[in-house]
Amino acid sequence: MKKKCLECNDEFIGRADKKFCSDSCRSSYNNKLNSDATNFVRNINNILRKNRRILAELNPNGKSKTHKDKLLEKGFKFSYFTNVYKTKAGKVYYFCYDQGYLPLDNGWLALVVRKSYVE
Repeated sequence: MKKKCLECNDEFIGRADKKFCSDSCRSSYNNKLNSDATNFVRNINNILRKNRRILAELNPNGKSKTHKDKLLEKGFKFSYFTNVYKTKAGKVYYFCYDQGYLPLDNGWLALVVRKSYVE
């Protein structure tokens, strides 16, 4: 049975569920389909990875304290984080994957590592 490729419109013969004449047409079609969402997600993931890398660099031993300005100097973006953890005492920790921080007084931050990240 002859079909038309969804990408290039060339006719081809193949299985009943086949939609593309070649792997390159399939890849090209899917890349076009997902390009806008992919760029948006890629940019957000790059920011999150950079934030995590900065926190890990400033917290080599698993617990430390630093000033907010030091993170800003390195390009940290406080509005991007993967999750929030609120303690029973009401303290709010912000995490970029497993690396996190707790805002303290006067711009100071307590840096922590969350051991059991995956829930």
